Amino acid sequence: MLFLGIESSCDETAAAVVRDGWEVLSNEIASQAEQHAETGGVVPEVAARAHVGVILPVIDRALSTANVEMKDVDAIAVANGPGLAGSLLSGVVTANTLAAFTGKPLVGTHHILGHIRANWLERDAAEINYPIVTLTVSGGHNELVLIRDEHALPEPLGETQDDAAGEAFDKVARLLGLGYPGGPAIEKVAKGSAGVPELPRAWMLPKDISRNFSSSEAGERLRDGRLTLTNFDFSFSGLKSEVRRRVQTGDFHTAALAHEFQKAVVDVLATKLILAAQQFDAAEIHLAGGVSANLCLRERVAELASELPVRFPVKMSYCTDNAAMIAGAGYFLFQKDPAKYETGELLDAEPNLRF
Repeated sequence: MLFLGIESSCDETAAAVVRDGWEVLSNEIASQAEQHAETGGVVPEVAARAHVGVILPVIDRALSTANVEMKDVDAIAVANGPGLAGSLLSGVVTANTLAAFTGKPLVGTHHILGHIRANWLERDAAEINYPIVTLTVSGGHNELVLIRDEHALPEPLGETQDDAAGEAFDKVARLLGLGYPGGPAIEKVAKGSAGVPELPRAWMLPKDISRNFSSSEAGERLRDGRLTLTNFDFSFSGLKSEVRRRVQTGDFHTAALAHEFQKAVVDVLATKLILAAQQFDAAEIHLAGGVSANLCLRERVAELASELPVRFPVKMSYCTDNAAMIAGAGYFLFQKDPAKYETGELLDAEPNLRF
């Protein structure tokens, strides 16, 4: 079954053709990174305008690269939320129009579900074992979820309570004068550097427990079982604020502070992922989202996971926003309940869409 996927939730305009949720025939992306580098972050109105100008050519390229025509496509999947309202609207209106004109089923697909399903792309079904605990880490979102079987929707275990990790990377990179996007910039400058005082980790333990331990000691006690973690949510605003405070004092070394910041983020992400996998008897651990491309995070998760399999997207292009992940996720949603998507009902853009 051929799915055309469309993604425009933030600053990437993307289209892809995927067969049966696994085989990627094309995955075309028009990036706005250079435009937003000038402002150090995504400007919603600028992003929305940019989508309008390129979305149809990107879809044409996806079909051409896959060597198919629109008549060969069996269904359309589009990211209808969450995301920036104007950006989402470009993809949703385009998908609605194509579905109405061709009569093909239209599947609204949660953007984060797409990131989660990116780990299925270019793999064989027999490779995947359940249950799975997945950590999605991106510019706007952090979710820790449990997936019980192939067609099950993710069950939320924890999420960010303020800044997502990717957002914190972008803001700290701006504070340090490292440019945009922040994740790759910080990872590059942080290699091999160390030597600044430890930054805080928000383990989100009860206050009567957390006040007795430093951040590093609490982390060690969580990992060796002397403390039990019951809150799998994330918070990075305090960490970002501490970096700002140190920058304002002027007494810092950029590479060393970037190294400690990355280490602090990775420490919390990796530890909570592993503890969730242990608590919910996961057969596998998955990383997804733009920050899953961070090699420091991948190495730390693999180190803590022991013999538990760790997967992340097979290509870096499947980590960041792309349409292959939307097409893949749309296929699994369709297979679960085909009749739901044969009605011809059009979609709304939903910036605050939940699972």
